[in-house]
Amino acid sequence: MTWQQSIEQTVTGLGFDLVDLERSAGGLLRVTIDWPWVAGEAERFVTVEDCERITRQLQLLLEVEGVEYKRLEVGSPGIDRPLRTETDYQRFEGEVIDLTLKVPIGAGGGAGAGGESTINANRKKFRGTLHRAEDGQAWELVWSDAPPPKPGVRVSKKAAPPPVQVMTFTLDEIREARLAPIVDFKGRARNASPAAQ
Repeated sequence: MTWQQSIEQTVTGLGFDLVDLERSAGGLLRVTIDWPWVAGEAERFVTVEDCERITRQLQLLLEVEGVEYKRLEVGSPGIDRPLRTETDYQRFEGEVIDLTLKVPIGAGGGAGAGGESTINANRKKFRGTLHRAEDGQAWELVWSDAPPPKPGVRVSKKAAPPPVQVMTFTLDEIREARLAPIVDFKGRARNASPAAQ
C-alpha cells in the first residue's frame, strides 16, 4: 500500500471523503476532505475541529510511513471544488461548473455537441450548468455564449432568448471539472446560465 492509499484509508476510516491530495515541491502536503454526500440528507460542512482531528491522525500515519514533508495542510474543498466521481456529478447537478476536456471536440471524436449553434472544434474549456443526459448515463453541459446584460440595462421580456448550446459528455472524456467560483457580494441569486433558470 502506498502512502497516498494510507492517507485515503485513514481519512475514509474517520468518516470523511478524500477530495484531493496534493504534494508541492516546497514540501507542502495538502489534504482536502469533505463529508460524504447522501442524496436527500442535509448538507454537512467540514469544521476546524474536523480538520484538526484529521491532521493529528495523519501526522502519526506519516511519521510511521516515513513520509517527509515540511507542512501538512488539511482543509475543505472551497468554492472551486473539483468534481471527480459520479457521486460528485450527482451531488452538483444543476450547478455551474468549469469543465476541461481531454481532447478538443473536433479531435478524435470527443464530446458530442448539440444545441442551436455549433461549438468551435478546437475548444476544450467550457462553463455551463451541469445536467444529467436523457439516457441517464451521460452528462450534459448547457450554456449560452451570449454576453450577459450590462448592469442597469433592462432586458425586454419580448426579446428573443439567447441561443443555448448543449454538450453531452461522459466522465472518461474529462480532464478536469470544478464548481465555477461564482461569488455574489450583493446577495442576489447566483448567475446561472439561461438554461438553468
